[in-house]
Amino acid sequence: MAPTSPIMNIMMKAAEKAGRSLIRDFGEVEQLQVSRKGPGDFVTAADKRAEEIIFEELKAARPSYSFLMEEGGVVEGTDTDNKWIIDPLDGTHNFMHGIPHWCISIALETNGRIEAALVFDPVKHEMFRAERSNGAYLGRNRLRVSNRQDMEMSTIAFGGAQLDPVKQAVYIKELNAVSSLAPMARRFGAAALDLCYVAAGRFDGYWERGIHPWDVAAGILILKESGGFVTTIDNQDNPVYSRNIVSGNNDIHDKVKKILKETAK
Repeated sequence: MAPTSPIMNIMMKAAEKAGRSLIRDFGEVEQLQVSRKGPGDFVTAADKRAEEIIFEELKAARPSYSFLMEEGGVVEGTDTDNKWIIDPLDGTHNFMHGIPHWCISIALETNGRIEAALVFDPVKHEMFRAERSNGAYLGRNRLRVSNRQDMEMSTIAFGGAQLDPVKQAVYIKELNAVSSLAPMARRFGAAALDLCYVAAGRFDGYWERGIHPWDVAAGILILKESGGFVTTIDNQDNPVYSRNIVSGNNDIHDKVKKILKETAK
């Protein structure tokens, strides 16, 4: 097991503290205050509290760093080379409905590259983490992607049912194309965990459109450090900011991407 660095210890402390707050709220999910941000996009009081906790912990430890947060947006620090990218509650819809599949995601971007990443599932108490060139871990165990090559035997995760009719049509077309070859396709509703599950070999691939940097920044590094592949569907340079992503082990990534590209023709 690779030792945790000082920066990772800071991230773990912040995630665990926010996780305790979220677990308390999750236990009283029926009493949660829910406000509507936009069509199909909800945010809870628990979400905001968790982000405040993470922000305060990271700010105290690294006062000069900048932030990109789902709820709080951009907070420019005096150090613009280092930026925390935070999703305090990925899987909000699951959380609101009492479904125990959601997480906290924290990534540190330095000079445009993700250098440290953490995804914490407080319900299952699973802490996925990675630092560039030092591998990816779940607890003490090194993560490795699966070696499955057969689409029919693979579990492919996906996301992105959207209200926009044009985007919805693309989503349905892609899902039909992939699931015709991989009938065990699954939608779990938490992008950060989907990426980590690919890293752990639980899923063999994952794709989604309409995502944000805070959804995937941490998961991308964790997956890459586990030997996985992450690119954009539409060939943009940086999958963190591309709003679309396809990933998996080498074989499944290539096969799913080929299907998605052919579907777009």
